[in-house]
Amino acid sequence: MHDRWQTCGTTRRTRTGFCLPMAKDSTTRGICETFEGTLVEHPRAMFFRFPPDARWNPERSVVEFGIEVGEYEGVVRVPRRVFQILLPETPTPERCLEAYHLHRTRLELIAERKVRRRQLTGDGNVEITGRDLRERTVPATTRRIGYRRTAS
Repeated sequence: MHDRWQTCGTTRRTRTGFCLPMAKDSTTRGICETFEGTLVEHPRAMFFRFPPDARWNPERSVVEFGIEVGEYEGVVRVPRRVFQILLPETPTPERCLEAYHLHRTRLELIAERKVRRRQLTGDGNVEITGRDLRERTVPATTRRIGYRRTAS
């Protein structure tokens, strides 16, 4: 299996063979600095990429898929327990992967939201929980638009 995080000097080789600059350190702070650098370079447009690399990880009992935005490249993990919410039957690894493909758009939107909010795990990746599935999208603004009455 190709190592997703193979390093080549001060850069990191991606699965597709490209070398990207690595964060100064592999802590959450270093990863967030790399992500914030991407935001500074491209403040308006933030294009997320989700390579078609979903797989079952038997050591963690999760479905994993990749996420990329600018220089940030990470892994999104969805535990088997989350798929109990999405599936009417017991979540086996095969059923979890099927449910991932059926609910892919929703899971990708949740992953985008967590990266934008910088809700990363200690290793700089994203983990989707049942709470994330239950959360509804919040409107961009909570201000009321209208006219204010004034004394005449």
